[in-house]
Amino acid sequence: MPTFTAFTKLSDKDAAEALGEAMEGMDPEPTGVGVFEIEDGSGTWEVGGYFLEEPDGVELALLAAGFAAKPFVVSEVPDTDWVDKVRRELTPVVAGRFFVYGSHDADKIPDGSEPLLIEAAMAFGTGHHGTTQGCLESLDALAAQGFTGRSVADIGCGTAVLAMAAARIWPDPVIASDIDAVAVEVAEANVRANGLDGRVTCVEAAGFGVPALAERAPYDLVFANILKQPLIDLAPDMAAHLAAGGYAILSGLLTRQAEEVVAAYASQGIHEKTRRVIGDWVTLTLQKPA
Repeated sequence: MPTFTAFTKLSDKDAAEALGEAMEGMDPEPTGVGVFEIEDGSGTWEVGGYFLEEPDGVELALLAAGFAAKPFVVSEVPDTDWVDKVRRELTPVVAGRFFVYGSHDADKIPDGSEPLLIEAAMAFGTGHHGTTQGCLESLDALAAQGFTGRSVADIGCGTAVLAMAAARIWPDPVIASDIDAVAVEVAEANVRANGLDGRVTCVEAAGFGVPALAERAPYDLVFANILKQPLIDLAPDMAAHLAAGGYAILSGLLTRQAEEVVAAYASQGIHEKTRRVIGDWVTLTLQKPA
């Protein structure tokens, strides 16, 4: 059974969010609506919906006009077993000592590696994105230098792959958080699948904004693989919750966005140590002075 998508673009964040809310009242009703900033520095927002029936073109045109958006582009999506497709096309990722794989590749785990099982069916990142790979390689580099994380947090954890990687190589518990309740459920499922129950705690939170995160501070290592503006907004809280001498591994950034983030953290006394570039993406390792 085919499904349909309808996407448009506009340049005002508030209007984009309002348009997304208005789409939820359409008939036929969309099964999901998303509002995303296009990370190209243009300030453009994309609003899209997914439908089990072809959406009403007139209603979409009226919505676009009402919110000063470009005309919607409607596409039919063929019936595809996406999980099977991902399993066929995504190969395991080697990032330093870490080996990120799906269960269909369990026979490929190299001797001496630290395996991290992330199923293709799980949303919120499989470890194949350059930002996740960059964070894992940065973690591996810190550990190779003799650093041991005793209080580690993964902010905006998605699948919790970074939190699990830290728990694989160090003995102390790790905490992972995400603002999305479904992401937290996925993270918890991954923790169980990797046999890390009790080693990684997953909580729903924005930034450090729950007692479970605050009471474990100060942290000697914090991961935040999110986006440029949330990273900038997080800088004061990062400074407040990071231990003296502690590290922050930041990603979710295009290379051209790095300097703005570096400056935001430098203003809080957290300074860049290294950066790692994979394709168009950059991962920053910063440190708070001892």
